Amino acid sequence: MEPEAKAIQNLKAGDISGLKLLVEKYQQSAVRAAAAITRDQQEAEDVVSKCFLVVYERINQFDPARPFRPWFLKIVVNAALKRVGADSRLTSLDNLAAREAAIASINLEMGEHQSPSTAIEHEEALAVLRDAISQLTPKQRAVLTLRYDLGLSEKEVSERLTIPRGTVKSRTASAVNRLRKLMADWLSG
Repeated sequence: MEPEAKAIQNLKAGDISGLKLLVEKYQQSAVRAAAAITRDQQEAEDVVSKCFLVVYERINQFDPARPFRPWFLKIVVNAALKRVGADSRLTSLDNLAAREAAIASINLEMGEHQSPSTAIEHEEALAVLRDAISQLTPKQRAVLTLRYDLGLSEKEVSERLTIPRGTVKSRTASAVNRLRKLMADWLSG
């Protein structure tokens, strides 16, 4: 039996020690997801800590035939959304996913080794990107966060936001196009 399955089995048997492996494996991605919603690292860490306790309490609701990560991240996303308020559902989602995707893209283009001047340009690019992402609509930021930070498929994003799959594609494309326009001056300079 793989370690994650064993940890879940231990939790289902009431042994809280099974939680240790799950915390080690999923805490970092869960905090990133919560921080994208709450816009506050400390708040995100608090949300995730409480979510691990929720996992312990609700582990019997988990279907071991399905992957654990999406089930757990759904708990995290819902808790973070609740923390910022139900009315803030879309407006609270931050730009973490798009920023990380852009950072990865920039890193690939620049290579792993950077000179000091390249590192400065990289930081400038990130600042420009952060500003551009902050100008996206909340709905565009929501789709980018779920798609790229949480790594959800278009179908999963569609289900989470209760919008058609075509709308997910459309919002993703429009967000990317808007980012290109917002960053056009910087990119051409």
